[in-house]
Amino acid sequence: MTTAILRAKGVSKKVRTADSDLPILEGVSFGVQAGQSVAIIGPSGAGKSTLLGLLAGLDSPTAGQIWMGEHEITATNEEGRAAIRAEMVGFVFQTFQLLGSLTALENVSLPMELAGKKNAKQRASDYLGRVGLGSRVKHYPKQLSGGEQQRVAIARAFACEPKILFADEPTGNLDQATGQKISDLLFNLNQQSDTTLVLVTHEQRLAERCQSIISIDDGRLISHTYQPEGV
Repeated sequence: MTTAILRAKGVSKKVRTADSDLPILEGVSFGVQAGQSVAIIGPSGAGKSTLLGLLAGLDSPTAGQIWMGEHEITATNEEGRAAIRAEMVGFVFQTFQLLGSLTALENVSLPMELAGKKNAKQRASDYLGRVGLGSRVKHYPKQLSGGEQQRVAIARAFACEPKILFADEPTGNLDQATGQKISDLLFNLNQQSDTTLVLVTHEQRLAERCQSIISIDDGRLISHTYQPEGV
């Protein structure tokens, strides 16, 4: 039986406003199997990115529990969650989040160097080659197109060999053709590395490539459907 690497139980999130507590998520529960690709979908303002941030341990829910592997991340403080993220998590953002003063190679190798991993530069070079940027390792972000910058961000995420990769609208800032190439790359690396992929997207075609789809609306879980074929 495949092990659940990510579990949410009764997760709720409220934000304090001047007049009252505004509910963002209410009683969300589901599980994600190791190595699976999962899409979180829903209309704008449904709570998708909030849920992603909670699952990744970037924020704490108002109520409920979240487990990442054997770790209950809702039972630890920010320092503890940061340690779990460093051990298990990678991120790909819509806005790339590259450091403009560093080359592509340096952007990819820096997280590994900070984590004390050996051969960081070589691993960074290898992953840049895998995303088709072997000839661009010395280029700075401003010298790269949007699609190339996103490929650097993907190489950075996968080079750290995370158990779970969270992606927030990874193709949102890209044209359709480039977005297709980026999604192909994400799923190919997901399969090659057996990394669990959890992504937020508004693109139905991208969601349908995942093995399961979690649908959120008005802060509530509407459905969790499985697509055995995936990709």
